[in-house]
Amino acid sequence: MKEYELGHVTQKKEFILYFIILVATIVAMSSLLEELNQIIASTVFIALVVGTLMFWRFRVGIAFIGIVILLVTKTIDLTHAVEFMSLDVILFLMGMMVIVGVLRRSGFFRLFLGIGLKYSNFNPYLLFPFILVLSAVMAAMVDEVTSILFITALVLDFCSYFKINPVRLTISVIFATNIGSSWSVLGNPIGILIALRSGLTFEDFMMTALPVGLIAFIILMPCIYFWMRKDILIFQKRLVNYTEKRRQKFLNDLLKIDNPKLVLGCTIIFFGTILLLMLHHRMEAALGLQHNTLLVGSSLFGAGIAMLWQRDIARDLIRKDVDWWTLVFFMFLFAKAGALKYVGLTDLVGQALIQFTGEGQLIFLLMFILWFSAITSAAADNVVVIATLIPVIQYVTTQMNSDLLWWALLFGGCYGGNLTMVGSTANIVALGMLEEKEHQHMTLTYWMKFGIIGFAIPMFVGTIALLILNP
Repeated sequence: MKEYELGHVTQKKEFILYFIILVATIVAMSSLLEELNQIIASTVFIALVVGTLMFWRFRVGIAFIGIVILLVTKTIDLTHAVEFMSLDVILFLMGMMVIVGVLRRSGFFRLFLGIGLKYSNFNPYLLFPFILVLSAVMAAMVDEVTSILFITALVLDFCSYFKINPVRLTISVIFATNIGSSWSVLGNPIGILIALRSGLTFEDFMMTALPVGLIAFIILMPCIYFWMRKDILIFQKRLVNYTEKRRQKFLNDLLKIDNPKLVLGCTIIFFGTILLLMLHHRMEAALGLQHNTLLVGSSLFGAGIAMLWQRDIARDLIRKDVDWWTLVFFMFLFAKAGALKYVGLTDLVGQALIQFTGEGQLIFLLMFILWFSAITSAAADNVVVIATLIPVIQYVTTQMNSDLLWWALLFGGCYGGNLTMVGSTANIVALGMLEEKEHQHMTLTYWMKFGIIGFAIPMFVGTIALLILNP
């Protein structure tokens, strides 16, 4: 996968700018904080965030160096550094990546688009909504990155075959993916991170996040239709020139399955894992297990079954289908966020936040967390932002005794991704594929022409939902 980068990260001027930012951060933190360990922890964390934005390819190296600085300066000890790496989150994601790897090899994802084409009979007023619905549902079921990889690849092949511009459809798929990623625990790394740190269950996501996100998606759909009206008309005109035989050839290529038994087996494992995830809270209570034991266990159990069944490729599933680069980065990111909590900095921020919003008036806290997390997620990858804010929300939640703050964080982190090109990993992946295959270079100006709508509608729906849910 080629990463989408804006500019040349190796230019000397960017390293100079990075150094200046670090010096300014040290000066600022020294003036704001009194304890040395808090100054070091905050500086190292900001260095990671800024370094990730400026030097995307080198983010793991920056993360390694940062954790060593924290350990050597005794800002955090090794035991707590490992504890804060959130291995429960990493194990869950690793298990799901193995399951998705088996699905990918079976042709499971391609089959869905083929079914949509078959039953829509290539009618764009049925087909285009199906693609967007598929994008949102797949994001909720298998995570946004896996979904966007396959949906974007299929969209680019589809647009190339019928000679239509893929830019608007790709952007629309990104919007649907980001919204759909909020629907379940599986949809986004921030979802599982929030679930495991807040105590929210899979059922809680189905009862709260899914209805809110679904309403936002339904309201956004007519706006996407209007924005894509020219592409729809062009597709209808082009379709006239394609004989039934040529359409059927494209459809047959999508529906071609080399190993039907593999598809059936993968489907059973996948939906069996989903069922266990849905029931994890009730099963934990019935068996007297620690909270979230089966949330993580369901993922690993499904992955274990998949590897035993496909034992000839089990090693490849672990080596090639698990995104170790991303998982390692997450581990060190979580450790640095944990260091902020370890030195007491997140409690200070939480206290300041309660005072800033009127001595803890819940409604103002909800609005601030929602919009602040959305805007900051638009400026940086949402996992970085949410990992930073979670320790703060943990403190504030204990003071306010309300789970609504977690929903504000989830909505802001997921919906904020629609505002800019770098708002979520799904954006970066899809635009990188668009640039590589179609040589279409996205600009912020073009993105914002509709990005502001893709951001504003779900955000206002999320705002209204929190106002309704607030007691």
